Amino acid sequence: MAWIIWLAAFVILIGIEAATMALTTIWFAGGAIIAFLLALLGADYNVQMAAFFIISCALLFFTRPFALRFVNKKTVKTNVEGLIGKKARITADVDNDLATGAAVVSGQEWTARSSDGKPIKEGTMVKIDAVNGVKLIVSKVEEE
Repeated sequence: MAWIIWLAAFVILIGIEAATMALTTIWFAGGAIIAFLLALLGADYNVQMAAFFIISCALLFFTRPFALRFVNKKTVKTNVEGLIGKKARITADVDNDLATGAAVVSGQEWTARSSDGKPIKEGTMVKIDAVNGVKLIVSKVEEE
């Protein structure tokens, strides 16, 4: 009778994955199908649970990084992730030693710090290298 539970779990997990397309439950669906097959073969419940856990973890740790490279390639970065690589204009001198500096990017003003520690003058165009909390970590853009 355990095979019904594993089959139901598999169907529910696949349904969730189909609805979200976020690569979150597919790994556990793989574990559920293996446990389902073991249940059909008459394996003990503890063996089924162990197989579910081991297969799910193996799929999660070994195939997820590979799958993420090829699935959702066109995902648009949002919020802070989208700022990295953009250009901004310094609106207040950046000096890491004095803990001063500000920059405007996409119409929003942010606290700014220099990535190399060197001061940056107001009006300079910079590239956003990283975001640390509420601070942009920036570097000067070379003039073309």
